[in-house]
Amino acid sequence: MKNFRVASVQFNHLPGDKAGNLAIMRPFVEAAAGQGAELVCFPECCVTGYWHLRKLSSQQLAKLAEPVPDGPTTQTLLAWAAEHQITIGAGLIEVDAAGVLYNSYVVATPAGEVHCHRKLHCFISEFMESGDTYTLFDLPNGWRVAVLICYDNNILENARACALAGAEVILAPHQTGGCNSGSPQAMSVIDRQVWDARETDPEAIGAEITGDKGRGWLMRWLPSRAHDNGVFYVFSNGIGPDDDEVRTGNAMILDPYGRVIVETCKAGDDMVVADLDPTLRDRCTGVRWMRARRPDLYRSLARRRGDEQDTRAVRFDHRS
Repeated sequence: MKNFRVASVQFNHLPGDKAGNLAIMRPFVEAAAGQGAELVCFPECCVTGYWHLRKLSSQQLAKLAEPVPDGPTTQTLLAWAAEHQITIGAGLIEVDAAGVLYNSYVVATPAGEVHCHRKLHCFISEFMESGDTYTLFDLPNGWRVAVLICYDNNILENARACALAGAEVILAPHQTGGCNSGSPQAMSVIDRQVWDARETDPEAIGAEITGDKGRGWLMRWLPSRAHDNGVFYVFSNGIGPDDDEVRTGNAMILDPYGRVIVETCKAGDDMVVADLDPTLRDRCTGVRWMRARRPDLYRSLARRRGDEQDTRAVRFDHRS
């Protein structure tokens, strides 16, 4: 199997402006293809915008939503994929035939194939449902890819399930950083004035992007998802104002040892590109560890403890 060149994009989306966001995305698709990338990963809900969704009514969300694959956004991604011979992943709100809404991630290939992942841990709106299926697919170059959206990656069992199903690369589109996490030792809100002054005081916003509100928080857990499961990770994120929060970007690509191959800490739209070397997985720690598993010991992992809650309740409970 040959090296796989991939690209990860961070950009500041426009809330509710699908045409405007697609206009921002197209030059990145062209640039990624121009650099020989076979896949480009955009952030979660980058087409529709994200954090403002929590304030919308069911009718307002339905107006933003589209069916997959027949909706205009998926058809646009398919056209770009065919034109530039590159696989494209992007986030949007999906509506199914029954009218159910999902936070979904569409992957369109040059061959006209469409893969759609529905976020397993959706909390943005009471009017949107969570998916119940892992999404894995094989690309023509022989690589097996999985998709986990934002919070999906926080639950370590999800990454392991994808790896056990043969994933070699996990696409991880996010809208994170600068969040009110509710924990004094995790993320916290970035002052909007710091972002607005990024050109006159780049050190201040740089400290936030690389510190515990951004990269510092990611480095506590994201490398372990790659390392422990022996997979490459393609992390894409929003950057800049997202309603009343400020996203921290930090687009990066990690190898199966949890090492950052390439990243950006730019306070603005940006893209990173890296070659994934399949030989790194041959004897990497995570792959070897998984061969030593003893599944008979793990029955308790599939049993409820009794204190599980809907992701919405966990995410927005800031009392402790």
